[in-house]
Amino acid sequence: MSSIRHSPVTMQPAASVPAPFKGSATPSSNSDRTSSSDSLAHEKKARKAKPNSSIDVDRSASPGRLQTMRKSYRVLKNLTPKQMEDFMNSYVIYGLDWEDEAQMIATLGPDYPTAVHDCLVSYYSVLNHLCALGEVEKMYIPPVMNTHAGILDNQLLYEEFVAREIELKAGDRVLDLGCGRGRVAAHMSKYAGVHVTGLNLDADQLASARAFASKRKLPLEFIQQDFNVLPLKLESESFDAFYQIQALSLCKDLPATFREIYRVLKPGAKLSLLDWVSLPAYDAKNPEHAELMRRIKPLIGAVGTPTAEKFQAALEEAGFRVLKSDNASIDGLQAPLIERADGYFRRLQSLVLALVKLHVLPPHFKTLMLRLTQDGQAFIQADRMRLITTSYHILAEKPL
Repeated sequence: MSSIRHSPVTMQPAASVPAPFKGSATPSSNSDRTSSSDSLAHEKKARKAKPNSSIDVDRSASPGRLQTMRKSYRVLKNLTPKQMEDFMNSYVIYGLDWEDEAQMIATLGPDYPTAVHDCLVSYYSVLNHLCALGEVEKMYIPPVMNTHAGILDNQLLYEEFVAREIELKAGDRVLDLGCGRGRVAAHMSKYAGVHVTGLNLDADQLASARAFASKRKLPLEFIQQDFNVLPLKLESESFDAFYQIQALSLCKDLPATFREIYRVLKPGAKLSLLDWVSLPAYDAKNPEHAELMRRIKPLIGAVGTPTAEKFQAALEEAGFRVLKSDNASIDGLQAPLIERADGYFRRLQSLVLALVKLHVLPPHFKTLMLRLTQDGQAFIQADRMRLITTSYHILAEKPL
């Protein structure tokens, strides 16, 4: 899946950060919050109004796609029957929801948090390599930041937007929750000259993150931890800023997690979230909506079904001030990028199925590709109906 670029890409100096985002002033009322959201809307309109402007991003921490794909192909080719069985069985958790504990216990047993943890390890140990076969090695579809850019460029544009809005300065210590393979952390470090600590529960992804950072001599640290197991193994008031990208759909207790994040952040630190929410148009009693939700949750790896209001309430309960709350995508739609990813993986699936038929690839590749591409169209449809999004963005701060 290659990015569409209508103009050249230029390089940012590694530690050069533009002036902080102007909409990040602390609000003291609902009208202030509305004004802050309006500033984000103005920025999105400006991005859309200049589709042919150059895409100015720092690509120095981006991995070589062919090398990454080859490594993941080798891992997937050598999966054992037990690994395949565990991966396929892990999908059971996406038919559940943290808020329905009775269903959790009935399906997974009294120790359901441990069962969910084990399923997530089995799921991500395979999924991260499937995603690396395309443009979603970072395992997220970004907000549409530029309508003429592809997935990779929109990821970089969003990450640099985050670095500006949380006001990163060279030497800052930053916490990345659900860091995956550490590719976002690497970009943040190169772009802003910061030290990033990443948390993730999957040892396979962390091994990749450490090797990637070591090769590039980046000041990154990676800790294996399930963020549903609290407290975090981190010192109080030890971080200057925090961000997470589409990880909290796996969070069992948002208020408890945000209290821990509050604890480890310094006073005045800013926090940036990008995550999945159901939107006001979603009606759980509508059969079409409910069916779309059932199909989407396994695709995006969501156990919970939060709303923007739940995120904001949990942040405020923990002591944070919410500065911005809005959909980060231009026009509030991710569908153009979801369609791009879906189309790529469907084409890849056709190739894989042909190679399996010719006995060039082992049979389990067919199972993997059919599972991966199963519900992309449902994701696109729900996004266009504005029922859900994975590009909802919140900026908050810990008061001084």
